[in-house]
Amino acid sequence: MPAALVPVLPSAYAGSGVAQGTGIRDTADYLPGLESTAPVDNASVWLHDALLGPHSADIVRYLSLARTTGGPILDLGSGAGRLAVPFARHGFLVEAVDRDASSLERLRAWGRRIGPQVSQLVIPTRADLAELHLRRTYRLAVLAGTMVSAVPPRARPGLLREIASHLETGGALALDYTAHELRGLSEDPHRTWAFRVPRFDGIEEWVVASQVFDLTAMSERITYYAMRTGKLRSERVVLTTDKWVIDPQRLTEELHAAGLHVEGRRRHRIDERTESVLLVCRADG
Repeated sequence: MPAALVPVLPSAYAGSGVAQGTGIRDTADYLPGLESTAPVDNASVWLHDALLGPHSADIVRYLSLARTTGGPILDLGSGAGRLAVPFARHGFLVEAVDRDASSLERLRAWGRRIGPQVSQLVIPTRADLAELHLRRTYRLAVLAGTMVSAVPPRARPGLLREIASHLETGGALALDYTAHELRGLSEDPHRTWAFRVPRFDGIEEWVVASQVFDLTAMSERITYYAMRTGKLRSERVVLTTDKWVIDPQRLTEELHAAGLHVEGRRRHRIDERTESVLLVCRADG
């Protein structure tokens, strides 16, 4: 999470209609779920990019892994290229897959602004991960930004098999997800987070994220309430995204069934009930 996302007090949202859980957690360590939704308009791009922008710490980790594996790279759920463009800027050929056409156009525009040394190394591909059919082979496949939790559980085994069958010998799949302590979710199924969004155009912006878990469906819905205040007017924007709660044991079994074994696992504690997990998997044999 970018260091500039400093917490804000929830008092500014009194009476806003934001659903409250056991209280607003004003920590800047974690903002869940935005990777699974595309900006609904140009104004929302600020919010999206600030929270999943070029200063996200996971970019460094994935670039380091890419230097170890080499390319080509498959960036699944690429969005507007927050990983694909850095990969290309470091000389890797990368196929960027996303189902949102506007995000892929932003990716193309970003590459063109930088120049042909980047744009020629990025292959934008519009596709739904739940129905993915690949045509190339790769040294590294990436499901970053907890994108695996945006894939329906029924479709996840097929996606993992498709990825594994298109990894070159010695290739790797890297993915991250948020692991929740399920008993804690049953006791506290509503969580709320408040953040200030860094902007540099004279507009002040805050966001409150309301997170609601449904353990029967093993799903979560996150609603973002953004408030922007400029010199002439103020506005509010609401974004919503739905995700699936990942069962770590089930995910490991699905990886093994796809012919992948977990070579490395890195954990980062978010709070007493939640941690971020990064897996690096290799194809069997």
